[in-house]
Parts: sequence; C-alpha cells; structure tokens
Amino acid sequence: MDKSRLLDRIGAEGDDRLLLAKVLDRAEQAQSRNIPANTDFLSPQQQVLALDLLRLAGIPESGYVRLGGYEGAERNIILFLPDWLDAEAAETQSPIRILRAAFREEDKLNHRDFLGSLMGMGIVREKLGDILVSADSADLMVLESVADFLRQSWDSAGRAHLKVTEIEPWELRVPEVRCQEVRDTVSSLRLDAIASTGFRMARGKAAELIASGRVQLNWRECTKPDKLLVQGDTVSARGFGKFELTEVGGLTKKGRTSITLKRYI
Repeated sequence: MDKSRLLDRIGAEGDDRLLLAKVLDRAEQAQSRNIPANTDFLSPQQQVLALDLLRLAGIPESGYVRLGGYEGAERNIILFLPDWLDAEAAETQSPIRILRAAFREEDKLNHRDFLGSLMGMGIVREKLGDILVSADSADLMVLESVADFLRQSWDSAGRAHLKVTEIEPWELRVPEVRCQEVRDTVSSLRLDAIASTGFRMARGKAAELIASGRVQLNWRECTKPDKLLVQGDTVSARGFGKFELTEVGGLTKKGRTSITLKRYI
C-alpha cells in the first residue's frame, strides 16, 4: 500500500498527516539504507497515531523502539532499527542527549519558563523531549541536532541566569510525580460521569467538554460522553490535566459503582 493510501486509511489530515508522512519516511530510510533512523520527539497522542500507522503498514514491533531519555518519559522518539541492530542495543544509537540548566533556587523557575525561553531562541518543540524541573535545575532531553547550540548559547530563562552542561543518563534527576487518590461512586462508567469526578465539574459540563473535542481517552480524542471506561484508562483534557481510572469496585446499596482515580497534580 502506498503512503497516500495508508494516510487516507488512518484518517490523517492537516498537521497529523504531515507528521505521519515523516514517520513513514524514517521507517523507509532505515529499511532502504540499513541505518538507524529516528523521528523527532512525539507527544503521547502523536505516538498513538504513529503506532497505529506502523501496524497498518505492516511494520513489526521488533523493527523499532520508543526512546525518551529515561524510563517513563512522556515525550519519545521512534527509532527505526536496521537489520544489524536489535532493540536491546538500540540506546547505543540514540540521538537523545541530556542537558542540565542550573539556576539559583531563589529564581523559582518552572516548566513554562524554560519552554518559553527555548521557543524564543527558535527551538521547535519537536526537538525537545521532557523537561524535568527541580528546585535549582532543569534536565532536558534534546535531539543531538540542537544539543551543542543550546549548551553553548542558552544562558537565560526569564530574568534568571542559566549554566548549561551536558550530563549522563545516570545523573538525571526525575522529580517524583505528584498525584492525588480520589475515591467516589458513579451512576455508570460512562466517560462523562467519571470525568465529572476527575475534573471536579458538573456532569453536564463534563459532557460539553467531551463533545467539544478537548478530551482524550488513552491519548485519542473522544467526543462520546457515553463511552464506557475500563480500569487502567487514562483521561486527559486541555486545561484540566489528566487522571487514571485505577480501580473499579463493586456496587453500593444504591446501585452506584465505586471507583478510584489517580489525579495528576
């Protein structure tokens, strides 16, 4: 199946179509030239689209790996493997480098400060992976194509001075994920009912949010308020954060279903 037909079948349009066309290009490059080839960093939603496309194209899971610079990374690249490279050795060919931007603790910089500074330098988001902010530094996953430029030229974020150095993966500081456990009962496992609890809003407002296209279920857009959830599903919404349905319990005496959510703070 040619590239255009594959993209048509997966329903890719606009920016998504351009992105997925580049993914196919990288897969073809690895196969035809027998060298490693990688995408830029992809968001969780983009990764879902890309993996759907690769399955449709018949590319086996053994033919690529996802790498983000550390275990549990949210933003990842897809590295396509030539015949001579297996998944266990893939990290030796990774184009990801890790930079640490140190600052004074009293400057109190956050994720937005760093991202805004980098965008102001002309660095596009696709060249940047996760940004892990600590009290006095931020560790950034970046592609090697921009690593040296940032190490030599990036010296400030907001009004704060930065000292940028390259570090090894074992030096990485991964902040503890902050989350809150929420227990509730719902009339059903419909998306709007559970989103009402997860996003702390009235069920009607949750249904409107879902219908507007701003809600993702397992990183796929979902506009159906009546979609039934199962344990392990992740729900996110632009401007409202995300939560995971970690447990579905039994029925109460009033016929409601008990649930437990992990809400990310």
